[in-house]
Amino acid sequence: MNDLYSVIKRPLITEKNSVLGEQNTYCFEVVRNANKIEIRQAVEALFEGVKVKSVNTTAVKGQERRVSKRSARMGRSADTKKAFVTLKEGTIDFYGGAQG
Repeated sequence: MNDLYSVIKRPLITEKNSVLGEQNTYCFEVVRNANKIEIRQAVEALFEGVKVKSVNTTAVKGQERRVSKRSARMGRSADTKKAFVTLKEGTIDFYGGAQG
C-alpha cells in the first residue's frame, strides 16, 4: 500500500471499544491486505501527536444473510479486518466536541 490514508477505513466505535479507549487501545476497520507496519504508520500520520506502542489485527469472516424474505437464498456480508492499536503517548478524540 502506497497511500497511508487508504489503509484505515473507519474507527469502530462500540461500547466495548469505548472501554478499551480508557486503556489507550483503539479499534479501526482496515483494508484486508494491510499489515501491522502500514497500520502503525497510517495511525501516526493521521492523528498528530500519537505514538503507537503495538498493533494487533484480526480477520473477521462475513456472516450469512438472507437475501429476501420470500426466497430461501442466502448471501454473505463482506469479510473485514480489525486492528487494535495501543498507544504509548497521546489520545485520539473521535467525537471532536466543540471547544469553547
